[in-house]
Amino acid sequence: MRVTASGLVVAGLLAAVTACTAAGPPKADAPAAAPTAAERPAPASPAASPGTDTSTGTPALTPGQAQAALIGESDLGVPWTAAEGTATWHDGLLKAATGQPGCQRLLEALYTDELLGAPAGPQAVTALDDGDDAAQLRYQVDASRSADVDRTLAWLRTLPSTCGQFTAQTTAAGTEAVQVADTGLRDFGDARQGLRITLTAQPSATGDPTTLTLDVAVVRIGDDAIVLTAGALGTLPDDTTEQALDIGVQRLAQVREQGRVQA
Repeated sequence: MRVTASGLVVAGLLAAVTACTAAGPPKADAPAAAPTAAERPAPASPAASPGTDTSTGTPALTPGQAQAALIGESDLGVPWTAAEGTATWHDGLLKAATGQPGCQRLLEALYTDELLGAPAGPQAVTALDDGDDAAQLRYQVDASRSADVDRTLAWLRTLPSTCGQFTAQTTAAGTEAVQVADTGLRDFGDARQGLRITLTAQPSATGDPTTLTLDVAVVRIGDDAIVLTAGALGTLPDDTTEQALDIGVQRLAQVREQGRVQA
């Protein structure tokens, strides 16, 4: 999956995610209840959408600023390169269903790449591969409302206890065991939460188990948000998540400062 294109939003990636979202997760033997409106972040009201952040009184993040705040392959160095499309393990291990509604919401958010729900403002996304199909990092910058992001963070904090261990049925890899743990992120931004999610599937009694390790992080900076998902078959490269967040939070702050100076 190595390509030479820039690490900006790739039409192929977005098309793949859109197609996956349309397909939706498979039905479980005991169907899980759909997330209620109260569980999902409410969209920004028309009065709060364009122009000004309600929590800070500063101009809202523009599409150009969101794009400029992305990280790229040069930030993480070898072996990371710009990606084109989703990782090979995406459908096989993330397209899954469980009878536990709260845990089903997590699986759906991971599969659709919508931990914050549908975007309520400008958004920019990039994806990087580690040179083959084994690992992929997805990095997203959103203009959001702090209350919406904080609701998502509060929900993520509950998952190590409510969904610490559960099983799910995949469409391609049989039953998988899922473990969710807090990663204890450093103090990035104004608020943050990180999770380590391990999904282990064994297609048959005689087959070798397949393990996908996912690091998920959401960081709020004012009314802006960074969402990072890094996944690998086996183990992730050391410090990938914190390295990406360290660079990304500083870059977003620089973009914001440049916007204030130019204003």
